[in-house]
Amino acid sequence: MTGQYVLGLQDVDDVQVAIVGGKGAHLGALSRIGGIRVPAGFCVTTDAFRRIMAETPSIDERLDQLSRLDPDDRESIRTVSAQIRRSIEATLLPDEVAAAIIRAVSQLGERAACAVRSSATAEDLPTASFAGQQDTYLNVMGPAAILQHVSRCWASLFTERAVTYRRRNGIDHRTVHMAVVVQRMVFPQAAGVLFTADPVTSNRRVASVEASFGLGEALVSGLVNTDTYRVRGDEIIEKAIAAKRLAIHALPAGGTAEQAIDPQRQEQPALTDAQVLRLVRLGRRIEAHFGHPQDIEWCLVDDDFHIVQSRPITTLFPIPETGDGENHVYVSVGHQQMMTDAMRPLGVSMWQLTAMAPMHEAGGRLFVDVTRRLAAPASRAGLLEMVGRSDPLVRDALETVLDRGDFVPSLPDQGPAGPPAGGAPAPIETDPAIVSELIERSRASVATLQRDIRTKSGPALFDFLREAFEEHKRALSDPLNMQAIMAGMEATWWLNDKLHEWLGEKNAADALTLSAPHNVTSEMGLALLDVADVIRPYPEVVAFLRQVEDEGFVDELAGLPGGQEARDAIRTFLDAYGMRCAGEIDITRPRWSERPSTLVPVILDNIRNLAPGARKRRFAQGRQQAEQKEQEVLARLRALPDGERKAEETKRVIDRVRTFVGYREYPKYAIVSRYFIYKQALLEEAERLVRADVLPEREDIFYLTFQELSDVVRTSKVDDQLIQRRKEAFRAYQRLIPPRVLTSEGEGIAGAYRREDVPTGALVGLPVSGGVVEGRARVILDLAKADLEPGDILVTAYTDPSWSPLFVAIEGLVTEVGGLMTHGAVVAREYGLPALVGVEQATTLIRDGQRIRVHATDGYVEILP
Repeated sequence: MTGQYVLGLQDVDDVQVAIVGGKGAHLGALSRIGGIRVPAGFCVTTDAFRRIMAETPSIDERLDQLSRLDPDDRESIRTVSAQIRRSIEATLLPDEVAAAIIRAVSQLGERAACAVRSSATAEDLPTASFAGQQDTYLNVMGPAAILQHVSRCWASLFTERAVTYRRRNGIDHRTVHMAVVVQRMVFPQAAGVLFTADPVTSNRRVASVEASFGLGEALVSGLVNTDTYRVRGDEIIEKAIAAKRLAIHALPAGGTAEQAIDPQRQEQPALTDAQVLRLVRLGRRIEAHFGHPQDIEWCLVDDDFHIVQSRPITTLFPIPETGDGENHVYVSVGHQQMMTDAMRPLGVSMWQLTAMAPMHEAGGRLFVDVTRRLAAPASRAGLLEMVGRSDPLVRDALETVLDRGDFVPSLPDQGPAGPPAGGAPAPIETDPAIVSELIERSRASVATLQRDIRTKSGPALFDFLREAFEEHKRALSDPLNMQAIMAGMEATWWLNDKLHEWLGEKNAADALTLSAPHNVTSEMGLALLDVADVIRPYPEVVAFLRQVEDEGFVDELAGLPGGQEARDAIRTFLDAYGMRCAGEIDITRPRWSERPSTLVPVILDNIRNLAPGARKRRFAQGRQQAEQKEQEVLARLRALPDGERKAEETKRVIDRVRTFVGYREYPKYAIVSRYFIYKQALLEEAERLVRADVLPEREDIFYLTFQELSDVVRTSKVDDQLIQRRKEAFRAYQRLIPPRVLTSEGEGIAGAYRREDVPTGALVGLPVSGGVVEGRARVILDLAKADLEPGDILVTAYTDPSWSPLFVAIEGLVTEVGGLMTHGAVVAREYGLPALVGVEQATTLIRDGQRIRVHATDGYVEILP
């Protein structure tokens, strides 16, 4: 069967998506796999759809109207899409299209019952399934009825749900075309769905089967309860047989109807165990053919399985590629760096090239393989202790894997490690000069980089950068740098542990670290208060900032009364901190210097909510409170048995924590400072590539790895299709939520808090800065959309250093991601801000504007009436 408008399924394969749509291409490919039964049929091609669209009146005008609508304007989308559907269904099929379809129907048998199913070109793709977006019609009989239902399938490309889905996924309506699959109906005893990877846990080794009596439409439409099975290897590891009261069956005259199931059959399994295992084996063959876990619709007819659809499962988080076939356990880097968003390829590769440890990429996120450290008892204990102090959810997730017994190999301890090459570094003293020296070293290194990179371009730039990356890593791994970071962290842990043991006080270090010196992140938040102080006296500048829409506003300020002062204050801030931004570990994210409008809402909030001189007052108050807390703690300790020794030891550790805890933030500041210099140099190369017509846009370099970009600069050749595929993959990755812990089987493990001492309905988290605060929850996911009032509690997904300017204007903090020593926690303690991190789904369970009470010492949030 050939022709421009119709192709037989046997003539179709999975590379013909543009001609027969996703469903048609997959069915054609399935029909070529030996031993897989696919009902006979044909595809009405996208050529026929384009022909009908060309002949439908006013279609271009309505598509233009549709493309301009807001995805959230449901009423307008509903109206315009309904008009388009009516127009398509009312358009007569051209004679040659109708004739080709009728000839194909006659080969199936003119009175044969058929399924008529939509098959869009943007459907069943690896990055977007579009499941349920278009229409299917079952048990359609006779050529006239089939022609009518083909038109309905074409029109279903413009259902309200399909239009909204495309808008939200950034897909142009004009680029999607509709084919239609017509297949001979099968009348099954049972039908259902097979997932070749567990859709709940994402485990690729576990298949999931759902089964019910009759046609599968009852199951996919949610009408009936189903039998469910989970299968690992050739073993059913879990099954539940449901009471199945309804089934959908075909009617003799066409169409379908619900029928009640005989009470004696309702609790009988729809499949035998042997059939379940046979079905999963078929599914594994289909998965192997397509190279990706599959969501498969099947029918059982006379003990034979017929496959009526197979599409990729698009909700699974990808797995790091190793190719060694061994078990691996990965810990998320993003949860430690407070940035769980997807990163573009250039951002991923730059972090890998400058990181201290090998890192693996999956789903646009970075992971560290901890398998070997978990395998030996001593290193396992050290790892669990370290991650448990930082983020208990990661520790719990790792322990969940270990409790399975055989997933992580067992290795002997390697024995005590010898001293590092060159001798062990001397123990670090509690000396503020050490921090000053480290900061000065870092500043000098960044200044040298900035000076030397100016003369480099072309391939020489990439050679220079590879050497710069080694200097970058050398600075990070400097023993003194590592000792200073660890000194502050260990002193914090010691104070919390010992003062809880001796005085019964939780999180005592919180008050003792208020206004600690040398914290570049908290200084940044306070510096923005100085900007607000400069601008506050000038109402014309304030009014102008409220209307800012583009990034040239800083230069435009000079023409206003007070505008030069405002401009200079903003520029001074950007000179010091303009390399920062949300998600700053990804070099491709726009920096504040590139997008200064991000800061405007924060500046306006500071002007509105805070009085002049807030910076000095806040820092002085924090220091005074820390001193008072120190005196109180030492006095209480001296009253204890052996109190003088305890007080003396505690005083030494307080001095130590105040000397070093602020420095915890500086290495990240240095990394980001270097990143901005790298980025500016790479963007200059991108500009040259654009001028040479190698790239259409300079930001296209963000979708290449560092090595690929180096090759493009050297050869002046680029793979445009690679960049397009990477853009599509990035859009898909943005929708995925990365797990804290990921296994090589694809299972994402979130971890859990093991607590029973919190009120019913409370949300549990990790307390990182003590206190109790009650107020209005402001759920903010974008710093540029901040709009805070006095007394507000910020609720967000994560807070990397770029969020700290908001901390001066809020009363409390709740985040979904974070640990005891992550950036947001350190700064919250310095500001004396009650803070709770690691609160799962906080931004969905807490609604913007609700009143909440944050118990930041005891580790939970109450949502108040």
